[in-house]
Amino acid sequence: MIDLIVFIIVGLIIGALARLVVPGRQTMGLLATILVGVAGAVLGGYLWRAIFGDSGGVEWIGSILVAVLILLLLQRLAGRST
Repeated sequence: MIDLIVFIIVGLIIGALARLVVPGRQTMGLLATILVGVAGAVLGGYLWRAIFGDSGGVEWIGSILVAVLILLLLQRLAGRST
């Protein structure tokens, strides 16, 4: 249960940081921010380790970068549908 709570908190932090980096207004709610952050953390952390190996705990950089890419992709898709 604690792992799930930590997963949600990390997702919220990564998602919030991604939203701060991306210019413009994001109209997503808290749940969407958490989901973007969790996806960014999982994919970004995995890719960072695959590319750079064990880098001493700086996988969060890859997590934020991937979360920003996901957020930009979502904005682009939302812009086309309206």
